[in-house]
Amino acid sequence: MSASLLAACGGGGSSSGGSADGIYSIYIGEPENPLVPGNTTESEGSQVLKALFTPLVTFNDEDNSVEYNGVAESVESEDNVNWTVKLKDGWTFHDGTPVTSESFTKAWSYNALSTNAFGASYFFENIEGYSDLQGSDTAEPAATELSGLKVVDDTTFTVKLNGPFAIFPLTLGYTAFDPLPEAFYADPTAFGTRPIGNGPFKADSEFVPGQGFTVTKYDDYKGDNAAKSAGVNFKVYTELNTGYNDIQGGGLDIMLDLPEDAWATARDQFGDRYADRARPDITSLGFPTYDPRFQDPNVRKAFSMAIDRQAIATAIFTDTRTPANSFASPVVEGYREDACGTTCELNADEANRLLDEAGFDRSQPIDLWFNAGAGHDSWMTAVGNQIRENLGVDYALRGDLQFAQYLPLQDAKGMTGPFRSSWIMDYPSIYNFLAPLYSKAALAPAGSNYVFFDDPAFDAKLAEGNNAESVDAATAKYQEAEDILIQQMPSTPLFYGLNQAVWSDRVSDVKIDNTGDIVLEDVVVS
Repeated sequence: MSASLLAACGGGGSSSGGSADGIYSIYIGEPENPLVPGNTTESEGSQVLKALFTPLVTFNDEDNSVEYNGVAESVESEDNVNWTVKLKDGWTFHDGTPVTSESFTKAWSYNALSTNAFGASYFFENIEGYSDLQGSDTAEPAATELSGLKVVDDTTFTVKLNGPFAIFPLTLGYTAFDPLPEAFYADPTAFGTRPIGNGPFKADSEFVPGQGFTVTKYDDYKGDNAAKSAGVNFKVYTELNTGYNDIQGGGLDIMLDLPEDAWATARDQFGDRYADRARPDITSLGFPTYDPRFQDPNVRKAFSMAIDRQAIATAIFTDTRTPANSFASPVVEGYREDACGTTCELNADEANRLLDEAGFDRSQPIDLWFNAGAGHDSWMTAVGNQIRENLGVDYALRGDLQFAQYLPLQDAKGMTGPFRSSWIMDYPSIYNFLAPLYSKAALAPAGSNYVFFDDPAFDAKLAEGNNAESVDAATAKYQEAEDILIQQMPSTPLFYGLNQAVWSDRVSDVKIDNTGDIVLEDVVVS
């Protein structure tokens, strides 16, 4: 997702669901940023952008392999450094202008340029010339365009990388690599409220914060997955419970992710209007490594070993979550079961030994941070209670910020204690669960390294993986990078999720895809 930080926040949309004209409604939370692909790295905005844009490549829903059901005809390389991207003919943006090679190359350079301060800038670091687009407090960037991008013709462009990167085609399914029309550059602010994409739906009005907007079917859509409805009303909510009440009362058509009191009962209540699927994500407890109390890896390991993940999964989540024992999701290439070993298992004696060895001051409580309105209160309280019981360290809950406020505070090193962190797959490789969250290049705000972890050995292993000659060889190096995370514990894996969707009797063909989103274009309105 987005690369996307997973959230379920949001505030009350209008009181009605979809209308009788073939438009259905869906729950979302408030997006953090304006709706621009290169600056949307969280789940709420990403779900909207997936309706409005079609990427170069897509992923097979069963095995996550690359499929060419998007704009690209092919993405090929003989050395994993120099890539040629060929586009299909006839694609257009919603304003009628053509989707060309420059629609991608110009957008990628804009996204990567540090002065634009886009949250997905990091995703372009492998392209030659990226470093020249990165300025500093004392110097402007040396260039404004990625030197590794060359337009051959309207339907062909080449990409030169800094070194071999075998999984490059996989990354192109992420929204940050979507094309932008010329209209974006004329007025980026206006575009962010009413995006002009190339996807199955188009925006006919501006997105209203706190409310949302309606997108309608794009009749000239070139892809195979044309919309089966007249449109989608994205309704913004601030509380999961409000949305769930609406869907029970007929004021909302589709809801993905449910409040705590519905986890165990929704299947029985909604029957054949319920679906679930393993979510390609991970929920972790992030540690502010910039805080002196959490700079020692032994402190971080101690907190990890003070948590009984299975007890929380059963008692709080009613087994709709699975204890995590790796930094990657089980659905991606490179996942290793039990990679984290005993460091991610309850061991109070060892945890206390490590905490004593580190000289941690137990007399001062810790803050536990999470975003409000998204069903995190109970399980974060359970985490706090276990830390208090197993380590003798008291805690204070800090769960009063909505998601759109919570993320900027992470960017600003504002976490004064461990914090809830979640990541959902952008593309199906272990690399996507490591580099965007823990590499130096991904330090916020250029990426999503909110723990501000900076380890040269970790970055070196990622680089070795990127320079490998095959996906298998790359994956082995990425796993060695994960081993360094396990030793350093900048965050601790907690749970893998389960997407649970419910819907009204007005709609059918509701499916959850392998990236954890509703397949919006397939929904049928009765």
